[in-house]
Amino acid sequence: MPTSPLVVSVPEAEYAEALADLDGVDAVVWDMAAPHPRGAEIRYAVMPYMTSLDLAQVTQGLTALGVVQLQSAGYEQYADVVPDGVTLCNAAGVHDASTAELALTLTLASIRDVPEFVSAQAARHWAPLRLRTALADRKVLVVGYGRIGRAIASRFAPFEVTVTAVASRARAGDDLVEHVHGIDELPALLPEHDVVVVIVPLTEATRRLFDAAALARMPDGSLLVNVARGPVVDTDALVAECASGRLRAALDVTDPEPLPEDHPLWTTPGVLLTPHVGGATDAMRPRAKALVRAQVEALLAVRPVDNAVVGPLSTHDG
Repeated sequence: MPTSPLVVSVPEAEYAEALADLDGVDAVVWDMAAPHPRGAEIRYAVMPYMTSLDLAQVTQGLTALGVVQLQSAGYEQYADVVPDGVTLCNAAGVHDASTAELALTLTLASIRDVPEFVSAQAARHWAPLRLRTALADRKVLVVGYGRIGRAIASRFAPFEVTVTAVASRARAGDDLVEHVHGIDELPALLPEHDVVVVIVPLTEATRRLFDAAALARMPDGSLLVNVARGPVVDTDALVAECASGRLRAALDVTDPEPLPEDHPLWTTPGVLLTPHVGGATDAMRPRAKALVRAQVEALLAVRPVDNAVVGPLSTHDG
């Protein structure tokens, strides 16, 4: 008696093409904008990237659904609406390279005064020569030492800096750092570092982790780089510190987001902004397709899927 195929939904045709050679798989293209006629058969569903879809709504009628796959590393907006019995998987690993590249880019651009030079170019003004800051010899603190945090540390390492890592709890180091510090050590570490790169997930424990007190502990002239989530930083406190000239900030994420036209962050001195583009590069596509294929192969072989963060198959500890 023939076995029913594993029906999976993917948001674009290229993802289906990446699964075409797998026996026992029936990949259907579905952007989730409207109910799919084969919805009741779908067991593995891949959400579109950069979507505002309501997970609870799009999964209605998907009675066979076992796994929902995100294409983002962040999942906090979906965690409370995952249907009973369904496992939610994030895309850990897919955006490591792109996000780490942007963290380094923002740091170098801010420290080397690139925004000033861009403005000077637009005004056809040749800025007078003076000694400026450099990244070399700086002390860099990476707050959040998961996969992306480690990718960030690896990109900073060749720039003749000292890298220190902080995670939710202390542990042994690796080939990049001698020791990983616990988050409880953050207050003592902040005054010792010139650049602080934030890449923690947004949880109740990390919301406003960088409040007025934490920002006050950063040394004069230091730089805060946020490639995590906007609410990890107290925006009003950061505006005050940067407006005074004491700190600088390079932000790929903000709170609120998108940033309203009249928000003071747009014009605060020393603030460099990018519109949440850390993972949104063409480097994500081959990595996302490889993850989807690995997940489908695991389901075919009745093995646990990777990156399960919510639901019955999750081993995530937060």
